[in-house]
Amino acid sequence: MSKATIKQVAAEAEVSTATVSRVLNESGYVSPEVKERVFGAIAKLNYQPSAIARSLKQDKTFMIGVVVPDISNPYFMGISRGIEDVVGPEGFQLLFCSSDESPEKEARLLQLLYEKRVDAIVLATSGGNAARIGALAASGQPVVLVDRRLETDEDAPPLDLVAEDNAQSAYELTKALLDRGHVRIGVVNGLTRVSTGRERLEGVLRAMKERGLEDRLLVYSGDFSTDGGVRAVQRFLREKERPTAVVSLNNRMSHGVLLELVRCGLRIPGDMAVASYGEVEAGQLLKEPGLFYLDQAPYDMGLKAGEILLRRIRKEDGPAEPFNEIFHHEVKQIR
Repeated sequence: MSKATIKQVAAEAEVSTATVSRVLNESGYVSPEVKERVFGAIAKLNYQPSAIARSLKQDKTFMIGVVVPDISNPYFMGISRGIEDVVGPEGFQLLFCSSDESPEKEARLLQLLYEKRVDAIVLATSGGNAARIGALAASGQPVVLVDRRLETDEDAPPLDLVAEDNAQSAYELTKALLDRGHVRIGVVNGLTRVSTGRERLEGVLRAMKERGLEDRLLVYSGDFSTDGGVRAVQRFLREKERPTAVVSLNNRMSHGVLLELVRCGLRIPGDMAVASYGEVEAGQLLKEPGLFYLDQAPYDMGLKAGEILLRRIRKEDGPAEPFNEIFHHEVKQIR
């Protein structure tokens, strides 16, 4: 059975195709009686408006691309949910992509989204694509950075950013351990090619230097992964002088840290204290864990990113200064 056309709907409702279009797009005045006839005809003929045709006519696809390192990470899921709750009611759909922390894969995904004519791109970059991202923004493609900063070329327009105060937060997290007498600390850091890895490590180093303990710090690159956290603990436990505490600078690595400490039969915090950048749900299953964690707000960050997206898509702010929303979090402890 062939699909009904807008002309057939118009004939059934005894109106013009322009009137059917106004009813479907809610543009211009149409009397209630005529609307009822049009909707009746649509129902009778089972007419399905063409999304492609609508996007071409309105110069919008009503699609927003979201590129994050790991779409299964609860942190990025929280950001995405916040975005969706803002843009969804306005008719926009999200197209999720995972770069797997690969600059090469991220580059391919960005090109794909551009070719799909998405109305905007949300990006938590894996690093290494500054020129490509700058070119996208210069072409008029709205790009909103989340979680991670990006240094683009001077000629490229500055990008909107929704992120955390990474250095200060990592400083406070480390200070919580130092204030409880720990002087030999192991830090599980992320990829330093991305801003979160660099900034969080800077915060840890600042806290240690203030106490004159920078030479007592052990640094291991955990690549923002669970396996990285496991390997970090294995490395720390081989040290002649083991650290008495671990600072893990993202939730995935923290999960790995906890898994390996428990597997090795160590008590937390009796044998090894742990401070996590981001909450780890598994920490609540431990007996008297005393786990320190940074209370992040990914959903709220997503809400803010969603608001910026709508303003950029609707061109409400023109060539205004970029949005730069920085979230500050506090250190908490699971007792």
